[in-house]
Amino acid sequence: MTEGSGIIDATGVTKSWGTTTVFSGLDVSVRSGVTGLLGSNGAGKTTLLGMVLGLHQPTSGHIQVLGENPSVAGPELRQRIGYSPEHHDLPQDMAAQDLVRHVAEVHGLPRRDATTRSSDALWLVGLGEERARPVGTMSTGQRQRVKLAQAIAHDPDLVLLDEPTDGLDPVQRDDMLELIRRIGTEYGIDIVLSSHLLEEVERIADNVVILAGGRTVAAGPIDELRAGGGGLTVDVTENVDAMVAELRRRGIEVAAERLRLRISSETLDSSELACAVRDAAVTTGTPIRRLTSVEQSLEDLFLENIGATS
Repeated sequence: MTEGSGIIDATGVTKSWGTTTVFSGLDVSVRSGVTGLLGSNGAGKTTLLGMVLGLHQPTSGHIQVLGENPSVAGPELRQRIGYSPEHHDLPQDMAAQDLVRHVAEVHGLPRRDATTRSSDALWLVGLGEERARPVGTMSTGQRQRVKLAQAIAHDPDLVLLDEPTDGLDPVQRDDMLELIRRIGTEYGIDIVLSSHLLEEVERIADNVVILAGGRTVAAGPIDELRAGGGGLTVDVTENVDAMVAELRRRGIEVAAERLRLRISSETLDSSELACAVRDAAVTTGTPIRRLTSVEQSLEDLFLENIGATS
């Protein structure tokens, strides 16, 4: 299989657990940066992370991670990947620094390096002074930080975070999101963040992948995806009725409010829509005072794509 263009590339991936089909032809390319992995419960987010780690094999199709096949290069590839699971089942009696050091050693670091890296990682996530505490005595927010520390201590190329803000209060969630964004930007580590909270992904992610119905229904930079479906707002100085009629003749949806037109199309992207507005203005002799793109929210994008598969 030739190397793909993304840090994760899946082509025609199917995956079934017994009689339950999770993926039925998954195609996706995850770009570098911070990527939000979205989908309803049961959409396959955790299963996809497991395949990226080489813990599950596709029923059919191909998946490539950092240029490698995780089913073949599993142990070596996992040395380049950090993983923070959704569950909180951590060794209760083990000190945070011992847990992080142990995981770093599992990823191939010598014991001395693992000890240094574990301390550095715990200081980075704000637990430097708490590093000797048993994990079982820590709050949920602190345990989430321990999981993040063990995921980054070995300096991976890619970090997979499964619901990293689960169980956190709003202040803790804000701090965790800021920390994740910092790790992805200042330290140049590619991050895939699985979450069911759209607002989280919208705040910190560069890219998004939306799963539904066993497939990828939307993927790419968030800014591009939001701009592509929001439509346009057009302010004119006169000829509103003529402009509305001409746009509707061209198959464009129009809502008029005095001298402002809100237009959208299911078949035209923003640039094509702008060209159609220009041509309609020329045809009707309508002066345009302002034309602006309307971005749809990530929630709108999610609901639109999830609804299309139901």
